[in-house]
Amino acid sequence: MLGNFSFCNPTKLYFGDQALQNLGDELDRYGKNVVLIYGGGSIKINGIYDEVTAILREKGKAVAEISGVMPNPTVDKLYEGVAIARAHHADFLLAVGGGSVCDYAKAVSVSVHCDEDPWDKYYLRFEEPTCETLPVGCVLTMVGTGSEMNAGAVITNPHAHLKIGHVFADEKIMPKFAILNPNYTLTLPHRQMAAGIYDIFNHICEQYFSGEDDNTSDDLSEGLMRSVIDAGRAANRDPQNYEARSNLMWSATWALNTLLSRGKSTDWMVHMIGQSVGAYTNATHGMTLSAVSLPYYRYILPYGVKKFARFAVRVWDVDPADKSDEQIAGEGLARMESWMKELGLAMNLRELGATEDMIDGIADGTILLTGGYKTLSRDEVVLILKECL
Repeated sequence: MLGNFSFCNPTKLYFGDQALQNLGDELDRYGKNVVLIYGGGSIKINGIYDEVTAILREKGKAVAEISGVMPNPTVDKLYEGVAIARAHHADFLLAVGGGSVCDYAKAVSVSVHCDEDPWDKYYLRFEEPTCETLPVGCVLTMVGTGSEMNAGAVITNPHAHLKIGHVFADEKIMPKFAILNPNYTLTLPHRQMAAGIYDIFNHICEQYFSGEDDNTSDDLSEGLMRSVIDAGRAANRDPQNYEARSNLMWSATWALNTLLSRGKSTDWMVHMIGQSVGAYTNATHGMTLSAVSLPYYRYILPYGVKKFARFAVRVWDVDPADKSDEQIAGEGLARMESWMKELGLAMNLRELGATEDMIDGIADGTILLTGGYKTLSRDEVVLILKECL
């Protein structure tokens, strides 16, 4: 383990098929004016909306709604939500949905009492809140992002073709509680389920493929990756498999609640490239990650070959006998590719609507980070993007 670090995660989790029974007690801790935030309306079809609003009524809450939060929440939608929360004098924000809805609620939380433009302050200057923030709670209906137990919030500015995530430093931005009922994920379309599975896996990869020290964080990552692979296969065969879906839900939370990043460096370039792709295509987040992952990993493999070989042996059960590290590492990525295809993930950018004439813009919108095995230049991002087509 490297350096000195702290770990604090204040989010309280309620997990299982009876988890929603705890919502009422949690709501008692907050004021009367609640803003209910959700997406395109699927929660009204599957009955979750009725369950949640019945509890809100029972607790005597005055409720305003922000509906129609899209998979890639836009800055215009953020401005709309801030106006609704201000007009309602909101005491509490309740997000019911997937990671985008949870992200969006946190972005509203830090913006309602802020006099500055939230896009400029949080997504261009990456400043921390200097104003009062609103508490957030989550009822999760889709797994993948881990947003239910972290302080991250991704917002897209379609006018500037930018999709940017801000992971806030202050733990108070994390949800106060999260309700995790695996049954709520069973009605998702297969493509959304597959995208979520890969989002979980790639979150772990981003924290794993950096550093060569032998540390507990990487041991934890390997166990979680094996769990996601096995549960992903089981859910792919039978999307109604509660055990598989519950394991995916639990893995998603631990993949990105800051635990795995302790005591090591992290990469995040797949996310930086994938998010820029999303800004141009509005494609599902997990699919943008799957489309760019393998070209990126094959590009950086020579700079971190020992870790890629370890990944092949410990995660994909590659037999290392009589093989070089390069051969072992290559076989591991080949097995990863087969698993990705098995899930039905997007394997290139053309599947997502990206074209060659978008490459320069996508590269310009990619934030270059320094935590991985190689710090990329813009020209190298262009080369990787061309391989992704």
